[in-house]
Amino acid sequence: MGHWGNHYMMGGWGYGGYGNGIYGWMGMLMPLIMGFAIVLLGVYVFRRSTSQVRTEALSNQSGMDILRERYARGEIDSAEYQSRKQDLEGK
Repeated sequence: MGHWGNHYMMGGWGYGGYGNGIYGWMGMLMPLIMGFAIVLLGVYVFRRSTSQVRTEALSNQSGMDILRERYARGEIDSAEYQSRKQDLEGK
């Protein structure tokens, strides 16, 4: 038993190893859970930073820029574009 016992304990399957009840499963799952949490945190930070960039870009646009974009996307027609353009230009 001396040789077998040492091999069993040294092979990682004894106390504290992966095959030792619920603590063994937790030992295998915790790195996966932590990895998943890190990926989620990275996605959250990336999405938050890109939304701030988009918001800053919109806040730097003038009213005329926004009006031109809305007209180009077809959100407003020519008459509304001309009317709002005159309002923005102060005429």
